[in-house]
Amino acid sequence: METQIYNQKGKSVGKISLPESIFGLPWNGDLVHQVVVGMQANARTPVAHTKTRGEISGGGKKPWRQKGTGRARHGSTRSPIWVGGGIAHGPRNEKSYAKKINKKMKSKALFTVFSEKLRKGQILFVEELSIKDIKTKDAKVILSDLSKIVGFEKINGGKKPNAYMTVPAKSEILKKSFANIPNIKLDEIKNVSPVDLLSHKYIIISQPTESIAFLGGKIEKK
Repeated sequence: METQIYNQKGKSVGKISLPESIFGLPWNGDLVHQVVVGMQANARTPVAHTKTRGEISGGGKKPWRQKGTGRARHGSTRSPIWVGGGIAHGPRNEKSYAKKINKKMKSKALFTVFSEKLRKGQILFVEELSIKDIKTKDAKVILSDLSKIVGFEKINGGKKPNAYMTVPAKSEILKKSFANIPNIKLDEIKNVSPVDLLSHKYIIISQPTESIAFLGGKIEKK
């Protein structure tokens, strides 16, 4: 299977052949859902934390004698039924939400989302992204030129995450130039995940030959 490849000015510069094993998989919603939920759970950091009655200070003395007062009997003001007492069955920060995700599942889910994005025409292959100096202005020019491509007119719109850009190697110039554009996220291809792809409508893959070769390496390691 082949698709168009463009330069950063939005001009077509030829075609690129895509492997079926990465961009030609059928949709598997159950697999993608399982992997995405697992990754989100693994990234979760428990913050909410309540104290049990054993951790509340004070309340060691019995509030009043057992009988003869006409009031209900109580043994401690640290009881959960007292205001300021301990919390019964409340959230605890030592709880673990981690889920195991097999490498094969994660890779296949990633390729499944890539395939679905390509079918919907939401993946753009760019020959190379290049900026001489750290300038947000230059980054916006690139996005403006890419938005002239049919099907990607809205790639530079809105404040919510809209486009996910990948590069084969770390580039501080590119990273800092796109950092101040709220609807764009730029990262290395090795860090891409199904969560990232599904969180953005458009995917821009820079230097696709090197990037696809890296993705293909994940298949060979299985």
